[in-house]
Amino acid sequence: MKLATLKSSNRNGVLVVVNRALTHCQSVPAIAHTLQDALDNWDSVEGKLHEIYYAMNQGQLQTAEIFDPEHCHSPLPRAYQWADGSAYVNHVELVRRARGAKLPAEFWTDPLMYQGGSDSFVGPRDPIVVNSEDWGVDLEAEIAVITGDVPMGATQEQSASSIRLLMLVNDVSLRNLIPSELAKGFGFFQSKPASAFSPVAITPDELGEDWHDGRVHRPLTVHINQRLFGNPNAGQDMTFNFPQLIAHAAKTRKLTAGSIIGSGTVSNKQGDLYGSSISNGGVGYCCLAEVRMYETIEIGKPKTPFLKFGDSVKIEMFDQHNQSLFGAIEQQVQPDIT
Repeated sequence: MKLATLKSSNRNGVLVVVNRALTHCQSVPAIAHTLQDALDNWDSVEGKLHEIYYAMNQGQLQTAEIFDPEHCHSPLPRAYQWADGSAYVNHVELVRRARGAKLPAEFWTDPLMYQGGSDSFVGPRDPIVVNSEDWGVDLEAEIAVITGDVPMGATQEQSASSIRLLMLVNDVSLRNLIPSELAKGFGFFQSKPASAFSPVAITPDELGEDWHDGRVHRPLTVHINQRLFGNPNAGQDMTFNFPQLIAHAAKTRKLTAGSIIGSGTVSNKQGDLYGSSISNGGVGYCCLAEVRMYETIEIGKPKTPFLKFGDSVKIEMFDQHNQSLFGAIEQQVQPDIT
């Protein structure tokens, strides 16, 4: 099943069911006005939503409208919780190696996670708005899950059963603001502006055999300025799967339905290298920081710049038949003119 939120005068948007081909959608006010409404009452509405989805895919729903991602907000325009992990330890190891720091052994057994701002996400076609290019604007292509209610101290089995939907994420980072924030010992804040999520959120069964072990086993495709930048497999080198990340987040608190848990930047280790660009025959990257760290390791300094005003990014995932699963996140970096 595929669900989206269309923008409206209501800041929480309007829930629509989207067909598998991402061509048509149907609002469902008699079932749930918003995605959060649906998540709050998932057991009673899931079946009804799926009936609409089935009818749309069979061409049996005459009231369906054309689906346009330009009109989409993120599936949850705002959420009760947005906690982003760093499940791909290769990414963490690469960044630390470039600055001569060793990776603590516990990073392989205990996930990293930070609490992001969730009061105001941006839509998948909204711009990345910043005040200065000097802040080091970077994309981070990730996968996230939306949970139902998760009890405090949940087991991995309970955490796995809580997964309702999956999305793609662009977790934008302002790299040049990060060092001073982390030096204070209190984590990210100013260096993490609003994230954008894919036009569509999907139930795990949409992935078929590509969803197993609590991981999405499909390549995540990233373009920068219409040029292929990365295509790593999201199921490969994911040290901590989603049930592990959810259980980590719920260790000392319960999670409310509608909580979002992110994977962190998707990253594949490639042979003896810590990364390799598409042009060099590798699978590329999901963030600029990683290629810059690779360049630092190989040639002594980074040569790839961070994003500038006017630069565009595109994040998408395709199934085995080359059909877009979530629709594409397409954003352009723009200055704040408000």
